[in-house]
Amino acid sequence: MTLAQLHSFVLVARLGSVKAAAAELAVTEAAVSVSVAALRRELGDELFVRGGRGIVLTPGGRRLAALAAEILALAEQARRSVGDGQGQLRIGATGLVGEYIGPLIAAFIERDPRLEVEVQEAAGERLGELLEQRRIDVALGPAPGGRRAERIAAVPFLRCRMIVVASARHPLAGRPQIPVAALARQRWLVGPGPLDPTTAEGLLLARAHTAPAQVRYFTSHAAALGAAAAGEGVALSPAHAVLEPLRRRALVRLDVAGTPMVELWHASTLGVGYAAPAALSLQRFATTPEAVQALSAGRHGARPPRARPAVHVTLWRSIAQELDARSRTEPAGPRPAGRTWPPGRAS
Repeated sequence: MTLAQLHSFVLVARLGSVKAAAAELAVTEAAVSVSVAALRRELGDELFVRGGRGIVLTPGGRRLAALAAEILALAEQARRSVGDGQGQLRIGATGLVGEYIGPLIAAFIERDPRLEVEVQEAAGERLGELLEQRRIDVALGPAPGGRRAERIAAVPFLRCRMIVVASARHPLAGRPQIPVAALARQRWLVGPGPLDPTTAEGLLLARAHTAPAQVRYFTSHAAALGAAAAGEGVALSPAHAVLEPLRRRALVRLDVAGTPMVELWHASTLGVGYAAPAALSLQRFATTPEAVQALSAGRHGARPPRARPAVHVTLWRSIAQELDARSRTEPAGPRPAGRTWPPGRAS
């Protein structure tokens, strides 16, 4: 039994097919099948059988999937402990949170300049799984739910008010108590897809019964806000992120029933004794007045050193300024369409 074999099986169990596991590993389906077959022979269990459109784990397969995930996580922890991983912190965040936590990370890194921070995007529903597999050290976004909530310590660090914004020229601008149903006919401008059902944005679009054809994806939430300011549609945004555009009337808040929506951002880690020390330090720091001030005071554009990927808030400011300049010198006209962000890619 090897770690490679266990990794192949865990992916088959999680993704539901040999083909999907092979694509994740960037190997052939035959290579994954050989690994699973070796485990079947050694353990004397089929592990899974074909069922419906996917696979069904046997009782032994379910037990192995849970144990294998833990074994792989411990192996990764051992590699980092022996190697140079003590100076690294891997953060998983939903797309929106990842785009706006730059000021918090920058303030945290100032306390320990030797720390290297890596930010990777993940759907909110996957953050708990990534923590348990030790593929990330801390998760920023919704608190993990279900059974994982018992094994993960989640601490809220920001009560984020989400508002619907659009250009001052938008037909809905200035209307009182706009019903959510009216939003179904609007073009929604969002950041990298696909929509995350665990976020306020995903929940609002589901409530509005928005058709997929009405949603346009952009490479960042900042780019979506820039398109909204240009009159191309509506967007949902953290209120603290658009204070300046609202003041300048580059954007206006739409009075949509049920908004502002409140989205709690949590810092989640494994329990004490299992979490990396730097992860616990960031979790504590995120709740301090210094961290909250960094997030809410509009210190956008402060790209955290040694943090990957880049935070896109500076892009929003440059777009807003460019749009203001264009509006004074050019007639209003169509803007280039937003690009669809490849699913699964980091922001």
